[in-house]
Amino acid sequence: MIAVVIPCYKVRNHILDVLQAIGNEVSHIYIVDDACPENSGEYVEKNTKDPRIKVIYHEKNKGVGGAVITGYKEAISDGAEIVVKLDGDGQMNPDFIPKLVIPIETGEADYSKGNRFFDVEKLLIMPRMRLIGNSFLSLINKMVNGYWNIIDPTNGFTAIHVNVLKLLPLNKIDNRYFFESDMLFRLSVLRAVVKDIPISPVYGNEKSNLIIGTVLWEFPMKYVNRFLKRFFYCYLLRDFNAGTMQFLGGLLAIIVGLVFGIYHWVTSYEAMSTTPAGTVMIAALLIILGFQLLLSALNFDIQNIPHHPIQKQ
Repeated sequence: MIAVVIPCYKVRNHILDVLQAIGNEVSHIYIVDDACPENSGEYVEKNTKDPRIKVIYHEKNKGVGGAVITGYKEAISDGAEIVVKLDGDGQMNPDFIPKLVIPIETGEADYSKGNRFFDVEKLLIMPRMRLIGNSFLSLINKMVNGYWNIIDPTNGFTAIHVNVLKLLPLNKIDNRYFFESDMLFRLSVLRAVVKDIPISPVYGNEKSNLIIGTVLWEFPMKYVNRFLKRFFYCYLLRDFNAGTMQFLGGLLAIIVGLVFGIYHWVTSYEAMSTTPAGTVMIAALLIILGFQLLLSALNFDIQNIPHHPIQKQ
């Protein structure tokens, strides 16, 4: 059974078209009205007769993540096997739902997500600033969550197997626009398999509710927090491997090299003398060795991408 969760906030002009495009492969559709000022949920109830639709209301706005989590919990209660997250602003084509769920149905993946970067020609219709921003966030997310095989991490067109969904700490996942990135972090901790599905971007006259200033202010510290947690969980608590040694050794070598070099440079400066060439070489070698070890740790992390789906375990 496939269920679709649609968070609704200021999508009244697009939501009916989105609902009409959802195919018969979907059994349940959950409309989560996230305290929408346009009363999107009520608008759907008055203008649709699709028996698959169930409207859920939030008294207070919880954010896109909070709305999706509410839909996830409802889908779990109703016995869904695969849950698709689809936005109500018309930027995601529901025709791609069957393609999105295939890797999960066949047991190839636990979580699949749309990738708007696959077709270069269609990618040109994406607004330039959004394209640059998504490319930058893709690189950051790869380092934070360890899924080096995927791109377009902020794409919210996703599907997940309910067995994996039940393992996620839903009440801890970010409720706002960091939701997609936080989902990938939580999945990486579980060692779930994530697969990219090429989709075509859709852009019309819709307006994003995302505020760039919020992203620049909130996201950096959240990324640092998730990176440190993933390293602790995956490379210290649950395992202690070559990647752990390379990362810690590289970090230590760089710190020691910098402290050693700066100390002797300051000492020589105060003594009005030249720093010995051997001292400079030792500091430089430690720093170079540290960078080499960090590059080795990076390579280990890239090779350490999960390959065995956990949905059947």
